[in-house]
Amino acid sequence: MITIKRMETDDEIRGKAYVHWRGWHDAYSGLVSAAYLEKLTLEKCEQMAFQWRDNILIAKDGERVVGFAGYGEADPAAGELFALYVLKAYWGTGVAQLLMRAALEQLASCPKIGLWVLKENPRAIRFYEKCGFRKTGEEQYLSSVDATEIRMICMR
Repeated sequence: MITIKRMETDDEIRGKAYVHWRGWHDAYSGLVSAAYLEKLTLEKCEQMAFQWRDNILIAKDGERVVGFAGYGEADPAAGELFALYVLKAYWGTGVAQLLMRAALEQLASCPKIGLWVLKENPRAIRFYEKCGFRKTGEEQYLSSVDATEIRMICMR
């Protein structure tokens, strides 16, 4: 059974870091710079996870962290979904939808929610569109990963 909860314990933080690391390697291989992926180690993801503990929801299958969502408020009128990752074995199982729903509930006071997604990631774009997000036409090139992101917004 999948449960969605706030990330709290050191084991959960390490689990989130693993999902982050594995997610990048599974979802972005061929979409971002191979050199960047080589440098993105599990240890680096753990360092980031222990530094950024706030506003993280995790999906657990029993005691195993299988996904996470990071969210926040860009300003009082706009929320932001900073990250949403699920282990590949859980793609298509509804875990991402559970995380999205929970993150949007946390941002319920925001009339607008935004996110950035890789332009060359049609699977993720379709998912976000099913969740009510629409492309804005805004793009940004990220030299660190040698890829372009597009902006998507969900109005409430």
